[in-house]
Amino acid sequence: MVTVKYVDHQGTVTELEVAEGTSVMQAAVNNGLAGIVGECGGAAMCATCHVYVDEADMDKFPAISAPEQEMLDCTSSPLRPSSRLGCQLKLKDEHGAVTVYLPETQQ
Repeated sequence: MVTVKYVDHQGTVTELEVAEGTSVMQAAVNNGLAGIVGECGGAAMCATCHVYVDEADMDKFPAISAPEQEMLDCTSSPLRPSSRLGCQLKLKDEHGAVTVYLPETQQ
């Protein structure tokens, strides 16, 4: 299991215990967490699962692919160097814990 800490734009923290292989987006949607929509169901086609990965956790995930980068250009909140699509962030037990920050809006 991996602990994912979701911090919304107001600073409210929600921690979820997530099974290995689940994406940051899937975990949020499966648990009814507000702030991640995931309209395309994880196909990297909508950018409604935009998150900011904590800098300490950036190296836990593979580099951004070209299709992910293209979709990030469509987000409604400003991009940061730590911007990622939550659907592309698959969790592994070895991650232990991961923190992501939710943008103010996904729409």
